[in-house]
Amino acid sequence: MSQPNDNARRCPICGKLQAEAVRPFCSKRCADLDLGRWLKGSYVVPGRATDEGDGPQTPPPPEAGGGE
Repeated sequence: MSQPNDNARRCPICGKLQAEAVRPFCSKRCADLDLGRWLKGSYVVPGRATDEGDGPQTPPPPEAGGGE
């Protein structure tokens, strides 16, 4: 028989085996530690830079002289 991937059943915080009740963590303590890291901003999801055309567009300044 093939063995299941042991890494898939490990707690991402401490590396112990996962508990079904608090999966993917091994305990409520590790789940709470992970939540605290998210709330403090320790984890960051990468995104696009804001200078890629996301901001408000300002119209170009009027041309000097305006000769009609």
